[in-house]
Amino acid sequence: MRVRFALPAIILLLFGLTGLFAFQANFTQYPGEEDNPAPVPPRAFERTEWAFARLRYPSGRYASYSGLRGSWPTDYPKADRQFVQGVARLTRLHTRSSEQVIDLNTQELFNWPWVYAVEVGHWDLTDQQCAMLREYFLRGGFLMVDDFHGTYEWKVFTDSMDRIFPDRKIVEIENDDPIFHTVYDLSDRVQVPGLQYVYSHKVYEKDGKIPHWRAIYDDQKRIMVAMTFNQDHGDAWEHADNPEYEQKYTSQAYRTGINYIIYSMTH
Repeated sequence: MRVRFALPAIILLLFGLTGLFAFQANFTQYPGEEDNPAPVPPRAFERTEWAFARLRYPSGRYASYSGLRGSWPTDYPKADRQFVQGVARLTRLHTRSSEQVIDLNTQELFNWPWVYAVEVGHWDLTDQQCAMLREYFLRGGFLMVDDFHGTYEWKVFTDSMDRIFPDRKIVEIENDDPIFHTVYDLSDRVQVPGLQYVYSHKVYEKDGKIPHWRAIYDDQKRIMVAMTFNQDHGDAWEHADNPEYEQKYTSQAYRTGINYIIYSMTH
């Protein structure tokens, strides 16, 4: 592993985070919608430079096994809280120990430069939500989408992305893109499977045999939407304490998430 920081990037990061501190919302729980409950960590209400923001979106007609609760809280909140422990330990970011759920129906979205959305192969966005996401991205926001697999879920996801950005293509991220080298060198990547791998010994789900790291770029070649497709980083974070889940997958998932966070703050 190689750690790579440029001084101008660090300066920009510090200025950006100072501004975010003033607008950071208070920690809020959603006990009726938790997929994998976890204890509320110490300092959950602390004001910090950065906090993990999870997108709360509607599933509607595409609801998965989670039913009425929807798909947005898959792995929540355990995955979020275990991942931020790694961010705090492996970076110098002043990191909140608790996550922040961001409802897509509120203007709160614009206060969070890095947002994570899971199971987006089941989301069902309204026209208003698509318009809000487009504005968010064009203002400089960054969205990491994860844990969606196969042809059907890709189509559900891209149907909404085509409404958000009918004028922009989804492309594969090239290996020399800064997002793979911002903190850790991720030149050699493997497919990160969900927990099902422990039982099935398959690293893929459905017909999603080939892992992809895809993106939508803005006019300045900055990534606005980063997609870990046919992969499940959320499960890798959630089960980092499970001895049956292989360390190589957890390690890459943590490094990828950290790279994406720092990239979003410095580009």
